[in-house]
Formats: sequence, structure tokens, C-alpha cells
Amino acid sequence: MLKSLAAAFSFALAFVAAPLAHAQLRVNVEEGHLNPMPIAVVDFLGANPAASQVGGDVAGVIRANLERSALFRAIDRGAFIERIQAMNVPPRFADWKIIDAQALVIGEITPQPNGRISVDVRLFDVFGEVELRPFSTSTTADNWRRVAHLVSDHIYEQLTGERGYFDTRIVFVSETGPRTRRVKRLMMMDQDGANPFFLTGSDAMVLTPRFAPSTQMITYLSFETGAPRVFLFDLNTNRREVLGDFPGMSFAPRFSPDGTRVVFTLDMSGNAEIYSMDLRSRARTRLTNHPAIDTGPSYAPDGSRITFESDRSGSQQIYVMNADGSGQRRISFGEGRYATPVWSPRGDLIAFTRQNSGRFSIGVMRPDGSGERILTESYLDEAPTWSPNGRVIMFFREGRGQGARLWSVDLTGRNLREIPTQTDASDPAWSPLLP
Repeated sequence: MLKSLAAAFSFALAFVAAPLAHAQLRVNVEEGHLNPMPIAVVDFLGANPAASQVGGDVAGVIRANLERSALFRAIDRGAFIERIQAMNVPPRFADWKIIDAQALVIGEITPQPNGRISVDVRLFDVFGEVELRPFSTSTTADNWRRVAHLVSDHIYEQLTGERGYFDTRIVFVSETGPRTRRVKRLMMMDQDGANPFFLTGSDAMVLTPRFAPSTQMITYLSFETGAPRVFLFDLNTNRREVLGDFPGMSFAPRFSPDGTRVVFTLDMSGNAEIYSMDLRSRARTRLTNHPAIDTGPSYAPDGSRITFESDRSGSQQIYVMNADGSGQRRISFGEGRYATPVWSPRGDLIAFTRQNSGRFSIGVMRPDGSGERILTESYLDEAPTWSPNGRVIMFFREGRGQGARLWSVDLTGRNLREIPTQTDASDPAWSPLLP
């Protein structure tokens, strides 16, 4: 069985972009990094040195976000001809055309008497010489990084016609210590690796964290009670609770799209089956009934179906069933073993891990099993998780004798990037956009 679920299994076994008003600025999100749009992001203006420093920091994060998407190329600031001095003065479009900027972003940080800051952003179509939709917000000065993510999402949406994914978080398993005594703790960070912090201590191993649709709760597997149990963790109150007092072992949890249910695997008497639980009534419903191992469930975004993995055919394969457990059918038929299926937020694809000929791959297929594509492959690539717009997949990669690290890849398979973490990292889960 694959690495991220090895502990649980051992117990069980013993676009096209939307039309835009300015067609010349349409970015084809299917093209990956082959033809990134040149974009000029000017350091935001500030009324005083402190505000100017924040403005430079915000612009730096925006440039990094857009470049990491591979859809944009941030033009070096040293190439700028015009020096923006005021927000209310139209830019000299000819100066930006000379350096091939197709889009221009300018902004301003304004300190408020109450200690907050106002952030105003203008986005221009350089060749069309028109302004697109502006962006404004107010926040505390120490929240500048989130503002940068919000602005990045605004730019992404205006220029691609699709929602962005920058104002999000990642929860993952932080791994430290020698390989024979690994300490696995839950850690949270921004999607770009900034602002990391621990959620759990080092007293118990944790696996498979997953976000609720509200982003304010996660579910995960923990061994802190001695046996593997599914926990719920309220991020607002830091309150944790066991999902249910079951006689067997529970693992591989995931929330339903509306957040009212958790689907998970329960192993009683050596038989691993998939169940769902209503979080209000705590009523439990059995969804599979087979002597093989059924695990790794993931809901379709409309909640009508569930994909899961099972070895009922003799090897690990991917299946789909209706949300009530009916209509179970196999959809993976390629070479090797398939595991960790997860449904795209767009509903059009299922991501998976495939093991074949001693190598592990991250791939996608349609919900009927057609159109299988491998996006990345190495000694060990595993545990895919989707960005909220369904355009990027994060996973963990481990080399021979090397620790696990987080990586991302877009649907073209060409934009592969490592995500910085303070420790070794595995089992990532991408949040929805933050409220």
C-alpha cells in the first residue's frame, strides 16, 4: 500500500478562460508557463516611509504569486521607464508598451488615524489603454501579506476569467527526527509557505489532515488515544474531539462539500469499510460492504458521488459510487496500482497516485476513468490535493534517502515547483479560499 496510508492499511490487513471585456488580456489557463503574460507590478506608493515599506512588501508578494502560477511574467522593476508618483494620474501607456508590459498594477498604502491602513489598487490593460476593475480594502498593518494574496486573486480573476487561489492555507504533516523515530505534527501555513505554525504537539503521530469547507475546522487521523482515531479540530477555539467512540480503528477522513458530514474508513474485526457520519446527529451510515479494503473516500463537489480506493479486484484501484453507497464501479484500468483519489473542486477530474515499475506518479482522470494523464513522476510522489480553483495540485515528494517535501504542479504538468517548508512535510491539504 502507498506510504501515506501505510500505517492505517497495516492495521486493516493484520478551460478555457471565461470571455473578458478586453480580449487582448485573456490568459489561457490551459497553456501553463509556455506563454506567460508580461505584467508590471509597481511597488505600492506610501504616504510615509513605513507605508512605503509595506507597499514594497505587498508588491513583492504579488509578483511572486503571479509568477508561481506560470501564467504571468513579472517584469523586472529596473526596466520601468515611468516612475509612478500618484494614483490618480493616468499612466503613460507608451512607456509600458516599450517594455512589453501587457498589464500594469499600481497601488497605494494609506495609514488611517485608527492605526489601520487602506489599500487601493488599479489594474490597467496597457495595449487597450483602459483600466480594469479596481480593488480596495482596509486592514491592520500586520495583515499586509494577506492583502497581497487578495490582490493577487483579484488580478488573476480579472486577467483569466477564473477565481484565484492565493488567499488560502495549507495544512500538512510536519516530520522531524530520525527516520526510525519520526515525530509527525500538524502544521499550517499560507499557500506560499509563509506564516507556518504548529497545531498539535509531538506526543502523538498524526496523518491525513483535511479542511472543512468553512476553513475553520480540520479532520485528521491521530494515535493520541493509543489506537488510530479520526479527530475534529476547531481552528477558532483549538478544541479537539474524537469523531466517534468506535470499537475498531477509524482513518482516512474527509468532509462532505457542505461540511455537515465526514466520510471515513472504519475497520472492525479486520474489515475496512467506508462510512459517513452526520456531524449534527452523529448518526453513522455504512457505504461499502466488501471483504476487501475500501478506503480513501472523497466527495464530488456537488456531494452526489464519492470516489474511493479498494483492492477488491486484487490490487489497489479507484472506484466511484453514489453518495449513498450504491452504484459502485471501478474506473482505473491502467498499469500499476492506484490510490489516494481526490475529486477536483471543478468536478471535472479526479487526481490520484499511481505506483508502477517502482515509481510513483501524480495523475488525473475524468470521473468515468477516461482521459488519464500523468502530471509528474519520481521515486515517490504521493497524496495530491487540489487548489480551490481546480487548476493546481499540491503533493509530497520523497527521494531515496531524502525527506519528504511539498511540491505543486499545474494541470499542464509543466509548472512543477517546490513549496518551502521549515521541516520535512507530507500529506498536504489545500484550504478553500479564506472567508
